[in-house]
Amino acid sequence: MDQDASSSGGWRFAQCFGDKGEVEDITEADIISTGGRVVLFERNEMKKGCEYKFYTEFQSHEPEFDYLKSLEIEEKINKIKWCRRQNAAHFLLSTNDKTIKLWKVFEKSLRVVSESNLHDGQRSLPPPTATQNLRLPRMTQQDNIVAAVPRKVYSNAHAYHIHSISVNSDQETYISADDLRINLWNLDISDRSFNIVDIKPANMEELTEVITAAEFHPIHCNLFMYSSSKSNIKVADMRDSALCDQHAKMFEEEEDPTNRSFFSEIISSISDVKFSHDGRYILSRDYLSLKIWDINMESRPLKTIPIHDHLRGKLCDLYENDCIFDKFECTWSGDDKHVLTGSYHNYFRIFDTETLGDVVLQADKSAFKAKKIGGPLPGNKTGAKNGVRPGGLRENMALETLDFNRKILHASWHPRENTIAIAATNNLFLYSAA
Repeated sequence: MDQDASSSGGWRFAQCFGDKGEVEDITEADIISTGGRVVLFERNEMKKGCEYKFYTEFQSHEPEFDYLKSLEIEEKINKIKWCRRQNAAHFLLSTNDKTIKLWKVFEKSLRVVSESNLHDGQRSLPPPTATQNLRLPRMTQQDNIVAAVPRKVYSNAHAYHIHSISVNSDQETYISADDLRINLWNLDISDRSFNIVDIKPANMEELTEVITAAEFHPIHCNLFMYSSSKSNIKVADMRDSALCDQHAKMFEEEEDPTNRSFFSEIISSISDVKFSHDGRYILSRDYLSLKIWDINMESRPLKTIPIHDHLRGKLCDLYENDCIFDKFECTWSGDDKHVLTGSYHNYFRIFDTETLGDVVLQADKSAFKAKKIGGPLPGNKTGAKNGVRPGGLRENMALETLDFNRKILHASWHPRENTIAIAATNNLFLYSAA
């Protein structure tokens, strides 16, 4: 373990939610994004620094059965997106494979009758014998509770599994995407949507690509992008036409023919795309790398960042165990100066977008053990003469002993500070940096 004071690029483990027992002992319902439950945490204002406490949880989706197609629809939640806060209540969208729900989460006070003509607090009273003895019942506040109610249910609009939802910057509309179509919804109207992208061929035997992710532009409400399994990203403008099959821009890098192999198409499929907060850049993740694109340059990415290049020699094994189809997400920091994505063995990496200097961290028990004994996280030394030099974790990433069942697919970065949340199987890890 690296005990240098500048270890891990200033990042420190802050908290871990969830059962800290062995991975083998957990139930499937406890795996993050499996059980259909939404759990919310709130900042603990009583404590200094980054600390959160449980706020509420609710069951967002239940398992269903489509009798027409004899298909079981899992409760597993594929995506959650916050709507911009308008008042004291929180609004969020959640979706499983088929149904999207708009939830309102708010605090309300429970009031009970404390005094009446027959009761005085806990005491029973005889019935009043004269009209002047009648009195109005009194209500008192008993408790504050957090309630979650589904305000809208948007269903029956997708023939295939929904994998992406994105709220527009106008906070009035959102898009939902499956493998072949993207639909546009108004948040206030749940019984109809507009199909704005349709790549389904007339003959399904001619299908050559699928949509893998979709997102609205953070500033311009008429622009959205979607990525495909053919390693390209298309930006569409809803002002052009009602059906946005004709893209305004396409970002694609020509593959080097010398690197072509049986697995090329699989590993080049884009699993996630994100606009930077200023809308100027696009971050995309494929199986082995991250790419940063300038929205004004379509021919090639500004930067290509290898994530786990040492796996190139293991692609055959990864194909056999289906890991090659894992969909890793990626995210920008709030100031767009860093990017984050995950890997196997619960490793995740944070890159400086200018220098490409990186920090490798691991979301596992060693993090909270290090906190318990007061030591820094295992990680990379950043105080070396030539910038970042390899530390223990980066070397460990390339070892043969990687556990491919432990993987960081989902991560989120706080919009205004250096706090990140990492989903690792059934645990939620929080890290913070000064």
